[in-house]
Amino acid sequence: MIPAPQPITFTPLFVPKPWGGGRLATLLNKHLPPDEPIGESWELVSLPGHESRVRDGPFAGRTLGELVAAWGPDLLGAADLADGRFPLLVKFLDACQNLSVQVHPKPVGDPHAAQTGVKHEAWYVLHADPGARLYIGLKPGVTADDVARAADTPAIAELLHAWDARPGDCFYLPSGTLHALGAGLVVAEVQTPSDVTYRAYDWDRVDSAGRPRTLHVAEALANIRYDVTAEMIRPQPEQVPGAGPTRATRVASCPRFMLDVLEAPTGQSWPIPPGRVRIWIILAGGGRFSTGGAFRCGDVALLPAASTSCDVTLAADTRWLEVTIPPA
Repeated sequence: MIPAPQPITFTPLFVPKPWGGGRLATLLNKHLPPDEPIGESWELVSLPGHESRVRDGPFAGRTLGELVAAWGPDLLGAADLADGRFPLLVKFLDACQNLSVQVHPKPVGDPHAAQTGVKHEAWYVLHADPGARLYIGLKPGVTADDVARAADTPAIAELLHAWDARPGDCFYLPSGTLHALGAGLVVAEVQTPSDVTYRAYDWDRVDSAGRPRTLHVAEALANIRYDVTAEMIRPQPEQVPGAGPTRATRVASCPRFMLDVLEAPTGQSWPIPPGRVRIWIILAGGGRFSTGGAFRCGDVALLPAASTSCDVTLAADTRWLEVTIPPA
């Protein structure tokens, strides 16, 4: 029998990528495999073939899917599953080179309804080299014919809105937005649970054998949205109430998730409010839950909706992202 819900952290799943590097070790305390360019660290995931496992404590080795099945509403509160699985996926990305110009499946009907393959995501910038940029959304006036002519050529980058990136910036990408994460960036990514990606251009990159990566030009062209505006991509931060002594700023919000930046000083302690599932992405500092689990920079903690009688105490000035899920 699985014990009653309490805050837990998971063992990350490292994903090598041709554009990856090693900065997740230096910036986020990740124990990366040697001699591999790690592009992604999947921190919280429940997809076929990819399941997060609890790192330590009484639940060590349990998968996220097992906890979803055992705890049900005690884990998720009023939030819905996505295709029977945990409704979000959390990653860190280390882009030492540009990622491909890509798009995720365009929603059908309600753009924010839970649909298989659809991937709404938010990028929170943790590190940016001088001059680093993100390419998100088409410039005003760009047409489908323009994109079709430019696909699989360097010209497609000229059609994209290039955003200067600085630590603390947040960008929201509705599924169907043509985009590329630029070189020199490390970001935290919160997304709906899908790994379906259509690449329209890959910067003429080849592997060690001289082979280019597979593109999906026809699928990409069929899934690009032309109604995504700059105001949708770069939402204005707003102050929101925080629990206990925390100061909270909302940096992204959509019907599938909300993303807040929280800060609190060392030594502070307060009870975790029950009733809503929360994900904490620790950016600086650390502390401990009264149930026994500790956390530090780079950890991602899952706080079940029924985490009753659990306090958190900070061992340092701490800044973190809190992800919540609106009720179904």
